[in-house]
Amino acid sequence: MLSLFRGDHLKSYKHLYSESLKHNEMHFAAHSHHPWPDCTLQAHIQYWKDSAKYLDGKWDRIFSETVPQTQKYIAEVLNLSNPEMIAIAPNTHEFVTRLFSCFEGKIKVLTTDSEFHSFRRQLQRLIEAKIVDATVIPVEPYDTFEKRWRIEAQNNYDMIFTSQVFFNSGLACPDLNDWVFSVSESTMIVVDGYHAFCAIPTDLKKFEDRIFYIAGGYKYAQSGEGVCFMSIPKTSEARPMNTGWFASFETLNQTSSEIVQYSNSGMRFSGSTFDASGCYRFNSVMENLKKEKLDTTAIHIRVNEIKKYFVEKLNALSLNELHTKNIVRDAEGLPESHFLTFKTSQANHIEEMLRKNQITVDSRGDRLRFGFGIYHDLQDIDLLTKELSQIFKKTDSRLSSDYAARGEVEL
Repeated sequence: MLSLFRGDHLKSYKHLYSESLKHNEMHFAAHSHHPWPDCTLQAHIQYWKDSAKYLDGKWDRIFSETVPQTQKYIAEVLNLSNPEMIAIAPNTHEFVTRLFSCFEGKIKVLTTDSEFHSFRRQLQRLIEAKIVDATVIPVEPYDTFEKRWRIEAQNNYDMIFTSQVFFNSGLACPDLNDWVFSVSESTMIVVDGYHAFCAIPTDLKKFEDRIFYIAGGYKYAQSGEGVCFMSIPKTSEARPMNTGWFASFETLNQTSSEIVQYSNSGMRFSGSTFDASGCYRFNSVMENLKKEKLDTTAIHIRVNEIKKYFVEKLNALSLNELHTKNIVRDAEGLPESHFLTFKTSQANHIEEMLRKNQITVDSRGDRLRFGFGIYHDLQDIDLLTKELSQIFKKTDSRLSSDYAARGEVEL
């Protein structure tokens, strides 16, 4: 298989990330914190300059120019026809709490056991407070997950919440076509797309009036914290109890009413004053990708080539705990996500071992994750696997003996 890649000189995009890469040459955690492209520095400075120049007037400029541009780019990536139905917030947790606040009485929720910590923690606290009654579907065994999920989703729930790509495995939720339209119209469907947005080609046109889709800029959108979003069905009349003054920005100068007013746009799920520098950075990243003629599909194809090359190199090395048999995958092969997850009881130890050798990966419990982006090329994978081989030769004797004793992998 390695022969498929010989002579394949992928175009290098390292020049777009010169500031980050000069400090983090061996960074393989794009899924955790994606390096910021150099273009975001000038965008960040421009935000400061606009704040100094316009003072109070900067909000008119932000909401008339900057945010609409951010919404337009998000809509292009997801093929949404109503950019104005996209709300912006500093983090996705704001949206989660705002969505929960739309309900009165006990909330019946369907979700999975593989949601990110902010949702999992919030859900657990609401369960403790007897505000939520949750049904939690295990993602594993994955070969039966689709069937189990589809059947349960047809029951009556107030909210269904699932990740598009699960953070602890890289596996995906069932195709939206296979279950969304069998769900009761009264059920709020929320999809967390953080590990898919700007990484996996996603077309939401068919679902834009049915689902709430949340994601942000911290990972594959490459623009850092503070620029998260949620697309809202145009027909939604939800009135979140957790609401801020931006949720009806256009009515601020109108006479107060006993009934709290909400915008007819995505702004109805907005909060209050926020740091808009993330929108500046996000817009600069999208402009930069357009100049490089890189859309999500092109990025996905390129990263998949790099990911598969890494797997082939690892197969040749047989590094015990990093043996490719330990990759969490579906029946079809490797997951579509831009990171690979190894299931190993030594995940934290291996992450620390690699960090001491200036190689950045990350771990979550018994899951070790290697992530890839367009700032990598095949030469980076050659260097990574060479370093891994040398490190494990020096330090892996205990892991090897323990692992072989369990008989989980042919050594």
